[in-house]
Amino acid sequence: MGLSAKQLKDSLDALARIEPAIAAGIARAGYPEPRRRDRGYETLLRTIIGQQVSVAAAASIWKKLEAGVGDLTNPAKVAAASDETLRAAGLSRQKASYARSLAEEVTSGTLDLENLPADDEEAITQLVKVKGIGRWSAEIYLLFAEGRPDIWPAGDLAVQIEIGRLLGHAERPSEKAIREIAEAWRPHRGAAAIFAWHHYKVDMEVV
Repeated sequence: MGLSAKQLKDSLDALARIEPAIAAGIARAGYPEPRRRDRGYETLLRTIIGQQVSVAAAASIWKKLEAGVGDLTNPAKVAAASDETLRAAGLSRQKASYARSLAEEVTSGTLDLENLPADDEEAITQLVKVKGIGRWSAEIYLLFAEGRPDIWPAGDLAVQIEIGRLLGHAERPSEKAIREIAEAWRPHRGAAAIFAWHHYKVDMEVV
């Protein structure tokens, strides 16, 4: 799901009218491509597997897990898998417990990913109850998989760096400062985050 290209452009155009620095950033870097993931269990499982490993390593673990467990879109498969099977696929003991916790939350109905609360903070609170899902992971899920337009991952390092650069700050703003800065950008903060990542990538390519 996630924000569509039109939603992104419309939100960024609205932000450009509010914040001249964003207008200048768009003129320099252009509009970002949409970042979209599927809603549901599989995306959160991929999030857990991908934590603190390279993209290639995560893909390898996923492939081995699929071979050992079966259909990874079905949480009951992971819930029923032994620790040995999960570890053999390359999951650490901690990640194996996280994967099982997520699967059990979904299969029991405790976590209903099709009916998360409409309120963003309430939805984040529900997601972070799952072992291995922190606030950042919950925010990324809600932004990329549900397309919630006002999600603001202020704890993200790249967001802090690039918003600071765009606004001409001499030093990287703190999470608290970034949250305060973005209050004026509601309800378009999700697009602002996606643009920050896009602009950060462009900056890295220039460097």
